[in-house]
Amino acid sequence: MYAVIRAGGKQYRVAPGDVIRVEKVGTGTDGQVEFPDVLAVSSEEGQLGKQADTRVVGQVVEEGRGAKILVFHYKRKKQYKKLRGHRQSYTAVRITEIAVGGQSFKAPELPKKEAKPKKVKPAETVAPAAKAKPAKDSAKKAAPKKAAKKSPAKKK
Repeated sequence: MYAVIRAGGKQYRVAPGDVIRVEKVGTGTDGQVEFPDVLAVSSEEGQLGKQADTRVVGQVVEEGRGAKILVFHYKRKKQYKKLRGHRQSYTAVRITEIAVGGQSFKAPELPKKEAKPKKVKPAETVAPAAKAKPAKDSAKKAAPKKAAKKSPAKKK
């Protein structure tokens, strides 16, 4: 089962479970995004077409900005150069459901990520006072200064 949707001026072929990067979209309730502009739907039977009650729903996975694109304008022999940078914002959406004519095709649930347990340092077996070094041993000794060379006095 797949559908062709339009989002942000581009068309995407999506199936339940796919992750697509679309132009920045405002998130709906709880990160749910619905794509109302469905162009075509196809199922395993090979039917292709659009029905009035078609619905494609996705879950926002992440939001970010793409790689920097450099726009460089240059006119030779005229001393004209202009450099601009641009980073396009995007929203990564995981398609969770495609509903057509009373049938609903849902993506399989992703396994929940468990938090890693924090590492705990083992308790010290020796008393901390016994480990402490005396203050004079830990202080650095100043290096002895070299005597400046004396220039021999000039005789007349």
